[in-house]
Amino acid sequence: MGIHVARYEREGRTEWGVVQGDGLMPIESEYSSLADFLNRGKSVAFGMKDEGAGESVPVGSVRLLSPVTAPCSIVCQGLNYGSHRAESGAAAEKAPFNLFFMKADSSLSGPNDDVVRPRGIGLLDYELELGLVIGAEITAKTEITEDNLADYVAGIVISNDVSARDVQIPQNQWFKGKSYRTFCPTGPYLFLFDQEDIARLHDINIRLEVNGKVRQEANTSQLLYGPAESLTELSGLMDLRPGDLIQTGTPGGVAIKAPSAKVQRIARVLMDEKKMMKTFLKKQSENPAYLKDGDVMRLTMSSPDGAIDLGVMETRVAAEV
Repeated sequence: MGIHVARYEREGRTEWGVVQGDGLMPIESEYSSLADFLNRGKSVAFGMKDEGAGESVPVGSVRLLSPVTAPCSIVCQGLNYGSHRAESGAAAEKAPFNLFFMKADSSLSGPNDDVVRPRGIGLLDYELELGLVIGAEITAKTEITEDNLADYVAGIVISNDVSARDVQIPQNQWFKGKSYRTFCPTGPYLFLFDQEDIARLHDINIRLEVNGKVRQEANTSQLLYGPAESLTELSGLMDLRPGDLIQTGTPGGVAIKAPSAKVQRIARVLMDEKKMMKTFLKKQSENPAYLKDGDVMRLTMSSPDGAIDLGVMETRVAAEV
């Protein structure tokens, strides 16, 4: 069985610890990055999981940090749940191609840090996503299957692909609209796999609330392009290294709502592109689901049997000062 670990700040030092109930068992070494921890500390952490002895630091006494660290690649999958495809105006079934894009690693932030809304951004949206943490270097086309997935994926983490829709949509710049600083909270816990845990990867309940009301709720069994298939494709496209993050897509329930494909076709006949975009943005500005300053997002992910529990991410929206 795998283990849960956390990265945290205590008394001015950054440490890693094995999660045991409401406590953390510090791993007695320093690691410069997630990649360094996976290389040198993962085996140490697994060796500690059955000890149940030594110092235990209460989780509530430390500042939890993002377990994913820069420098790293953050690769995102778009429209990878049928429910999100449908609300985006597309057909709900699996598309004939995988949609990939990137997000800047400077967008990483902790599981309880504020999400800072940049000046001039009004359509701030959330995207709950299961994050895959790469555990081995992939530098050539590789056939990744359920049988060898644990050789390449070190573990999983909660992530939130925060998005400025009023940049992403009218400018058609996904990277820019999703890469502002603090737009990629991750954590609090990283679950490190054993091969026996791989089956659980396809049965993780995921949930996002805003101010106590459920906005997104799904199960990873609903992913259209699964991790093995997606990583196989990515391996033929780019190099991946330990500590890189793959965001696997968001389910339905985000704030943005697009007209159906039929309505979009009619609009293109009746309006030019500029007028159509102006109408779309005006409609979106009237949508109360977009995040406002002071809103609190609460994200959770766990397997139904409780063996995997990635903790609670709780972040607040704050205006840029």
